[in-house]
Amino acid sequence: MKARIYITRKLPDEVVRGLQEQFHVTMWEKVDIPVPYEILEKEIQHVDGLFSMLTETIDEKLLQKAKKLKVISTMAVGYNNIDIAAASKQRIMVTHTPGVLTETTADLTFALLMAAARRVIEASDYVRKGSWKTWSPMLLTGQDIYGSTLGIIGFGQIGQALARRAAGFNMKVLYYSRSRKEHAEKETGAIYTDLESLLKESDFVSVLTPLTAETKHIIDEKELALMKKTAILINTARGEVVNETALYQALQNGEILAAGLDVFQEEPISMDHPLLTLPNVVALPHIGSASVKTRLAMAHLAAQQLIDGLHGKRPENTVNPIVFE
Repeated sequence: MKARIYITRKLPDEVVRGLQEQFHVTMWEKVDIPVPYEILEKEIQHVDGLFSMLTETIDEKLLQKAKKLKVISTMAVGYNNIDIAAASKQRIMVTHTPGVLTETTADLTFALLMAAARRVIEASDYVRKGSWKTWSPMLLTGQDIYGSTLGIIGFGQIGQALARRAAGFNMKVLYYSRSRKEHAEKETGAIYTDLESLLKESDFVSVLTPLTAETKHIIDEKELALMKKTAILINTARGEVVNETALYQALQNGEILAAGLDVFQEEPISMDHPLLTLPNVVALPHIGSASVKTRLAMAHLAAQQLIDGLHGKRPENTVNPIVFE
């Protein structure tokens, strides 16, 4: 009898077909609406494998109903939405998809940096609203990127890829990480420093750390106060690594110059959120890895790891290897 799997969002046909060849597949057919918790709660009771997204809350209450579940394969790098301890307790392996989205996310991070620095969205809106009447010496002037200092908080694969892009702009790169990455320093020229020094010295601060108990609000009122008044904050990690209330106040009061945000504490962000009232905020809908090639690669990797797990193999990117002990 074929194992049963549930997919929490509509996937490309080529990915689904590969899974249907081996398993009985049920899928939430909506593209733009996450599966409601109540439906997932019912579906998870009957499946051996779960193909999930970052939009699902997979908590202990949900997992307690998953009596047959063996594998959760999430199509994301981050897995803070999954209760890993509860999954491990029930011997459910959890996998994620790092690596395949590194370069694409670094591209978007640098694009967001450039858009915020050069006020690209403001300038585009200025034209579209018919406000452009003539050239003016100081009209929509932004910040230079070439030759500036970039501070990267979290120096994993994406952080290192961002540093390589910065090299092409002759940027000085500082980084702060849980541990020093000397091999990456040699490759990228990045300089290891403490968080306070990074915040004080950087023209751009890019947050690329995973969301954990230690990194929640790693950028808060105190950290924002350390930054230059001309500094720009970029967040393409997770929304909760930045205290959004403190960020709003810092932007409104001129403590920092601007922000480029691809992630938010609540997604989608509410249309009446204070951050969206500020012209010096570039806001994107969590599209860091959103290229056709990369999203397909993520889906195929997540599918393969689900297959491996259900066939008794140890998937390449297992989050909780303790389940194999």
